[in-house]
Amino acid sequence: MSGGVDSSVAAWLMKEAGHDCIGITLKLFVNDDIGKPKHSSCCSLDDVNDARAVAYRMGMPHYVLNFTEDFRERVIHRFIETYRQGATPNPCIDCNRFIKFSRLLERARQLDFDTIVTGHYARIERDGPNGRFLLKRSVDTRKDQTYVLYAMTQDQLAHTEFPLGNLTKPQVRDLACAQGFENAGKHDSQDICFVPDRDYGGFIEHYTGKISPEGTIVHEDGRVLGTHRGIIRYTIGQRRGLGIALNDPVYVKAKSAADNTVTLGPETSLYAKSLTAADLNLIAHDRLERPLRVTVKTRYLQTEQWATVEQTGPDTLRVDFDEPQRAITPGQAVVLYDGDVVVGGGTINDTTEC
Repeated sequence: MSGGVDSSVAAWLMKEAGHDCIGITLKLFVNDDIGKPKHSSCCSLDDVNDARAVAYRMGMPHYVLNFTEDFRERVIHRFIETYRQGATPNPCIDCNRFIKFSRLLERARQLDFDTIVTGHYARIERDGPNGRFLLKRSVDTRKDQTYVLYAMTQDQLAHTEFPLGNLTKPQVRDLACAQGFENAGKHDSQDICFVPDRDYGGFIEHYTGKISPEGTIVHEDGRVLGTHRGIIRYTIGQRRGLGIALNDPVYVKAKSAADNTVTLGPETSLYAKSLTAADLNLIAHDRLERPLRVTVKTRYLQTEQWATVEQTGPDTLRVDFDEPQRAITPGQAVVLYDGDVVVGGGTINDTTEC
C-alpha cells in the first residue's frame, strides 16, 4: 500500500472478497540520502499515514517494511551504472522485478501469507491448455502497466493478484469516494520516485559525489561540434539542451561511455528497423521455437508496433519491425504482445539502422 488510491481500492476489493489481509507499505529510501526534502517524493510520512488510515478504516493490520538496502543495491545502483555505461535505464521495471514481486513475496511467505496484491492495472489469467499463468493487458488501456511487469516469473504470477485489472481509473476513484478513503482524490505519481524533479544527472552526481566528466559532441559525419556536460545528461532522441547551433535540427543519435562522446545527427538518423535484446523473460512460452508475429513496445507510452521476433539464444532475441522505429534506446525494455497477452520482453542492447 503506497498511500495512493489504487493500492487502497485493491486492498478494499480483496477484503470485500473475504480474504484475510494485512497492509504493507515499503520503505524504499530515505529522502535525505537522495538529497530531497522530506515531502518531495514517495516514501514520505504522509504516504505512510495515508496507507495506514485506509488499512485501519478496513480493520486491517498495517506494517512498514524497510527495504532501503535492497532498493539501493538492486534499483538505485543499477540506475546509476546503466547511465554511466551510456544506456538509459527503467528503474520502475527493476523495482517490480527485484523488490515488489521478489523480496516482498519472500517476506509475505515468511509471514505465512501466500499472495501479494498491488494496485497495478493488469490482469493475470491461467491458460487452460498448458496451465501457464498469463499476464494480460488491463481493461483500461490508458492505464495499462504490463510494460513494467513483463519480468514477472510464473511463480510470481501464481502468487499475485491485480484486482484493478478489470476496472477503469474513474471506477477506482468512485469506489474510493464511496468508501470515504482520505486519498480518493490523490494525484498519481508520474516520475521516478527517487528523482521526482527529473534531474537524473544532478541526482547521480549528488548521490555518488562524482561529477560526470565533460566530453566531445560529434556529428555522425565526424565533425566535432562542441563539448557535452557528461553523458548522463543525454538520452537518445534528445533535441533540446544540446548547446549546439546548426542550420538544421540535430538530435542525440548515440552515446559512448568508452570514449565519452555524444553523437548527433538529423532526425532521419534516429530510425532503426531492428533491435537486439538480452536478459530475456518469457511469460506466455518457455521458449520461442520459431519466429513469431507480435506487436511491440520499446517505451512505456509508445503505441505498439507490428514486428517479427526471433529468439536467438537462451537469453537473447531479435526484433524486426514492419516499419522503422524512432529513437529505440539501449537500456530500455522491449515488450512483446500477442493481442492482450504479454509474450515477454528483454533489455534493448543494440539497433540496426535503416
